[in-house]
Amino acid sequence: GVAKLISDKTDFKTKTIKRNKESHYIMIKGSIQQEDVTIVNIYALNTGAPICMKQTLLELREIGPNTIIAGDFNTPLSALNRLYRQKISKETSDLFCTTDQMNLIDSYRTFYPMAVQHTYFSSAHRLFSRVDHVVGH
Repeated sequence: GVAKLISDKTDFKTKTIKRNKESHYIMIKGSIQQEDVTIVNIYALNTGAPICMKQTLLELREIGPNTIIAGDFNTPLSALNRLYRQKISKETSDLFCTTDQMNLIDSYRTFYPMAVQHTYFSSAHRLFSRVDHVVGH
């Protein structure tokens, strides 16, 4: 599981909470210092993770600016994973397109585009990947 914590020193005012147990996400809309923010926590099942993630992101299409999506996606999203000449499944490729179309930015890859720290290397697939992500819009 994944937890998102908001400090009790942060003046966060909750407006709405949306849960979807089938898609395994919770979305909290609120405000910090009168600025609207949306925080989404997602857990994707190991089996069929790219399809699950794409469906969940499409459900969340109404997200606006100041949105943070985080969680255990159980699938790679970042550019480093795309640099190696590994075969990428159609489902994963579709997920990459969806994240690009939604203008979701992987904050870790923005600052560390080639870093392999905090990644897992699969020797069987010769692939670095991260499955826990924080993306923003």
